[in-house]
Amino acid sequence: MMKFTGATLVTLLTLFAGPAFAGERFITLASTTSTENSGLFNHVLPIFTAESGVEVRVIAVGTGQAIRLASNGDADVLLVHHRASEERLVAEGIGVKRHEVMYNDFVLVGPRTDPAGVKGLLQVRDALTRVAETKSPFASRGDDSGTHKAERGLWRSTGVDPESASGTWYREMGAGMGATLNAASAMNAYALVDRATWISFANKSDLAIVVEGDVALFNQYAVILVNPVRHPHVKATLGRTFIDWLLSPGGQSAIASFEVDGQQLFVPDASPR
Repeated sequence: MMKFTGATLVTLLTLFAGPAFAGERFITLASTTSTENSGLFNHVLPIFTAESGVEVRVIAVGTGQAIRLASNGDADVLLVHHRASEERLVAEGIGVKRHEVMYNDFVLVGPRTDPAGVKGLLQVRDALTRVAETKSPFASRGDDSGTHKAERGLWRSTGVDPESASGTWYREMGAGMGATLNAASAMNAYALVDRATWISFANKSDLAIVVEGDVALFNQYAVILVNPVRHPHVKATLGRTFIDWLLSPGGQSAIASFEVDGQQLFVPDASPR
């Protein structure tokens, strides 16, 4: 009779049992480029994994694409920042429940020369109106991300349809926030960016914040478990473990402690469980 050592037996079981045996203790998180590129996940996820033994594998894309991944059952948990889309996902039964977890804000950045004359304005709506009136270059993500959705909402409040000027002063990048900021820097253009990405962005060049502090620039993030009734393969138990941790005092403290250059990038705001 053939005998196996313990190590050999584990190797054989891994080979024949497949991924379910070898990698049960992980979840897939679909989230935004802002949470990934800012460095937040590099800060908080190791803390969660050390406490729970659960690995979190992040797919960092725009909010629109992250929601499509969740809708297709290609993620266990969703962490994004566009409330209307999140609430629709839950209403359609694709997400179980929406939990607010943290916030920051958007800022309008532009050339230090400020060709549209918007620096110091209190309302971003007035600033965008001036950008359009002066036909000053504006770099839009144009990628259906949460930031792009927020930008479109702000343009609607002005009554201006910038997409009708696409390719002239209004440039749609179809790219992430970093690439869009690089383009804005090269074109001396204005752009809307979440503060966390802006603080973390190295290539600011001649760009600077020109408008901030408007309540219309508030940027809320929420976490949602993908519905295991809709997609039975979803790792609901591990997903809930992650969500519960994010909303717990420990998870909220981890978010609050994340800083870049001495600046806190996200403010935890989960309701007590």
